Amino acid sequence: MAKSLDAQNAVKGLPDAAGPAPVHLWNPPFCGRIDMRIDRDGNWHYAGSPIMRDALVRLFARVLKREGSSYFLVTPAEKVEIEVEDVPFIISDLRQQDGTVILTTLQGEDVPLTRPRMTSGIPYVMVRSGLEARIDRKTFYRLVDLAQVEGDIFGIHSAGSLVPLCDAEDLS
Repeated sequence: MAKSLDAQNAVKGLPDAAGPAPVHLWNPPFCGRIDMRIDRDGNWHYAGSPIMRDALVRLFARVLKREGSSYFLVTPAEKVEIEVEDVPFIISDLRQQDGTVILTTLQGEDVPLTRPRMTSGIPYVMVRSGLEARIDRKTFYRLVDLAQVEGDIFGIHSAGSLVPLCDAEDLS
């Protein structure tokens, strides 16, 4: 019986059709820096022009890796550095599913809600392995609408635990 393409790719350490690539398993040689940039609004650019094909941006996002403060696009054969102005992902939506708050990036990647890291009042969450997303304003306001005060925490119940947004005393 023939293996599915996803099963064959898993054996080779290649990504399936849906999720991020297993870039943590790949250690290819560094091939230099390319003129690709992710701007503060989450838009991808190549050679100074925006990349307008969503499918291409989703493909690049699947092979993105962070090492220290640098970002790379990685395949099993090569690694190239790109520029990221703030963080590579923007959270643009949320939904509740089976008691868990699911955040969605502009590229359509779903991430369960984790404790946001606040920097100058701007909320960030971990997407995967060192790659963060900034929660856009409308989505953060929706999170705040879901939150409640419990003891000394203002937070949201998700996946069976209370995810703090801030200390309750900070609300006044």
